[in-house]
Amino acid sequence: MGDVLIGTCSWKYDSWRGLVYPAMGDYDPLREYAKRFATVEIDQWFWSLFEKGKPVLPRASDAERYAAAVPPGFLFTVKAPNSITLTHPYRRGGGTMPPANPHFLSPGLYRDFLARLEPLRGRIGLVMLQFEYLNRRKMASRAGFLEKLAPFLAERPEWPPLAIECRNPNYLDEEYFRFLRERNVHHVFCQGYYMPPAWEIERRFGGLLAGAAVVRLMGADRGEIEARSRERWDAIVEPRDGELAEVAAMAGRLRKRLQRVYININNHFEGSAPLSAEKLRGLLA
Repeated sequence: MGDVLIGTCSWKYDSWRGLVYPAMGDYDPLREYAKRFATVEIDQWFWSLFEKGKPVLPRASDAERYAAAVPPGFLFTVKAPNSITLTHPYRRGGGTMPPANPHFLSPGLYRDFLARLEPLRGRIGLVMLQFEYLNRRKMASRAGFLEKLAPFLAERPEWPPLAIECRNPNYLDEEYFRFLRERNVHHVFCQGYYMPPAWEIERRFGGLLAGAAVVRLMGADRGEIEARSRERWDAIVEPRDGELAEVAAMAGRLRKRLQRVYININNHFEGSAPLSAEKLRGLLA
């Protein structure tokens, strides 16, 4: 029976005072967070393309500080820089598509990224590659995507474990999951946005997973929940009890065949990731 680790997407929110942090006084957000949770997603290094024409990589000092703030056994899941996963830089203001990103699936850039994470060795559960939805202008087909991904995976270092979040629903079939398993790569389930329910994907292809998996609870409409919450993330404003029940059942099935399941909850899922985590803990208990 594997472990199910429940945490949140990032930990730096002033409105979590009284929920995660002390209501008064100074505090170290990550140190206080780690008293209540055993895992967290680091997403701050994802937004990396570009600064002065070069990809932005983590500061080793940040990695050292994060490692010092958490107790033994605490595990981070880390989103790799989007300079590695974007086929093209984002279009600004709806303009024409920019030139192709020369760093897309660059093994060298990925190794440079991992070198910055060395102070976190032993603290990282896995690294995630998050790909955006790839239209046909960016990627002609699923076969083309896997063809580009295969050499990158062949060159990647053994440490740390790697997981992939694919946001093309039509890519998620038996061939895709066999491709990941053959290369010892894990799957990231995205619950929310336009993606099919995570538990439906798990019921179809869960038997092809091995080792670990990530379930990211993202919610549906970011703009709407930001308006309703006024970006104070200390209350549930959009209850998703039905989804949480399905995720709990899914986690129960996954833990029977995997060593570890990470569940990363975004504030945009219900309005307060810590409160959603407590609800999910109750369901799993």
